[in-house]
Amino acid sequence: MIQSSPHQMLHPRNWKAPVGYANGVAASGTTLYLGGLIGWNGQQEFETDDFAEQVAQTLQNVRDVLEAGNAKPEHLVRMTWYITDKRDYLNNLKAIGKAYREIIGSHYPAMAMVQVAALIEDRAKVEIEATAVLPQN
Repeated sequence: MIQSSPHQMLHPRNWKAPVGYANGVAASGTTLYLGGLIGWNGQQEFETDDFAEQVAQTLQNVRDVLEAGNAKPEHLVRMTWYITDKRDYLNNLKAIGKAYREIIGSHYPAMAMVQVAALIEDRAKVEIEATAVLPQN
């Protein structure tokens, strides 16, 4: 285990280090469950159809919901990303990484990514659901 305040990142000793995610996280405290958030603004309006810009807005929405629960990005323990186009994701890695670091920081929870045929909102290119744990006092 690797201590990463406020949680412990689970990493088997002989495994190659993951980049941009954790293999597992151990946490205890109050759990926050974030529903699937997409790349529209607080008024449920899309401002862009650009993949990387929708990811940035989605990450900001994750952060906003965390803040509504008195949590911070470092309290995230898992994220599941649903994307509509794997190539669009891979072609925008640099911009996505920059947005992630600016909005979430250098905290990388356990993550999974799945390409899906479509999302419920036709213009949505990404949807992220997340779980955060506020440490016990």
